[in-house]
Amino acid sequence: MDQGGPGTDRRVDAGPRVRVPAGHVPGVRALVTGGAGFLGSHLSERLAGQGARVTIVDDLSTGRLENLEALRPTPGPLPLGPDAGAAELIVSDLGHALEGPLAGRSFDRVYHLAASVGVRRVMDDPADAIERNVVLTARLMRWLVAGGLAGFGAAAGAVGPAGAAGPAGGTSGRVLIASSSEVYGKSERAPFAEGDDSVFGPTTALRWSYACSKALDEHLALAHHQRHGLGVVIARLFNTVGPRQVGDYGMVLPRFVGAALRDEPLEVHGDGEQVRCLCDVRDVVDGLCRLTEHPGAVGGVFNIGSDQPMTISELAARVVRVVGSQSLVVKTPYQRVFGAGFEDLRRRVPDLRKVRALIGFDPGVPFDQTIRDVARWIADADGCARGSRDRFGRHGAGR
Repeated sequence: MDQGGPGTDRRVDAGPRVRVPAGHVPGVRALVTGGAGFLGSHLSERLAGQGARVTIVDDLSTGRLENLEALRPTPGPLPLGPDAGAAELIVSDLGHALEGPLAGRSFDRVYHLAASVGVRRVMDDPADAIERNVVLTARLMRWLVAGGLAGFGAAAGAVGPAGAAGPAGGTSGRVLIASSSEVYGKSERAPFAEGDDSVFGPTTALRWSYACSKALDEHLALAHHQRHGLGVVIARLFNTVGPRQVGDYGMVLPRFVGAALRDEPLEVHGDGEQVRCLCDVRDVVDGLCRLTEHPGAVGGVFNIGSDQPMTISELAARVVRVVGSQSLVVKTPYQRVFGAGFEDLRRRVPDLRKVRALIGFDPGVPFDQTIRDVARWIADADGCARGSRDRFGRHGAGR
């Protein structure tokens, strides 16, 4: 994805990489909040494929049952016993689930992905986004310490799935918190490293409410790690893309691909010179699993994504080329889309040296392949124009 032009950020060489296995002990109990969403469904499939017994909690406000077709989750609690690879779905707001169907249960691995995401969704209802991202995370942390995570509460003194002791106050139970590159705010540093300062705009600009809420999530998780020994791992995600992602809330790649399949104009917001790094969801899931299993990741914050930059205008042109579309690319002022005063980040490029040094993270899915896979998924799921289905649908040559 490196465009190689003047002023672009290049990958920083971190030296030799060590590949860390990401396997789980068969029968490990895994909880995935937001597990019917784009990222959560891919993660849930990966965990079940590794032999985990997966419990998914999702209120389906943005998640989709169709995303879980491959898992075929049961609608109720899993039977006791080492039922490796099984999955259950709890359709509920996380807060109600913690007090109801999850009450008294304990998990070896918890992946907290439930959140309000997407610029458009946050701008439409910032209060809901803040409450979902902060209040529910705080309740989850208290529930984990009270016994929701193996080795805590009534389960204290027990051992994790591998029988290994963890930090003081807990065992090898782990909690993965999905954070966001938004926590860097409008810092002008490039690339962003985990220890960099966060720079936010004024509280009167609602656009920054999401960034602040994700930063508070990180503070909450790290505080519980410090005070209670909770096995927290924080992943700051940079523009994850792939099949099952929808463009309803401003996600750029499915929005571009959907328009290209219909030969409609691709709408670029602003001048199109914003720089982003897009990473395939399959590479991201691999990184999340490896981080969660590495003892050296506990208590740490890690960037996860691609570090190969491109401008949004370059992305639009690439989508048109790969899809084989007749679409034009048009530019629309931010104020027409998001209202007056909207502020976007000009460059969002991660420094991946820390995660490479620990787990050998190295995204490998070619970006053109990601575009093709997104196009196939959209054509199959939404039934786009006839020509689009022929190029990428179930019976098209693109298969």
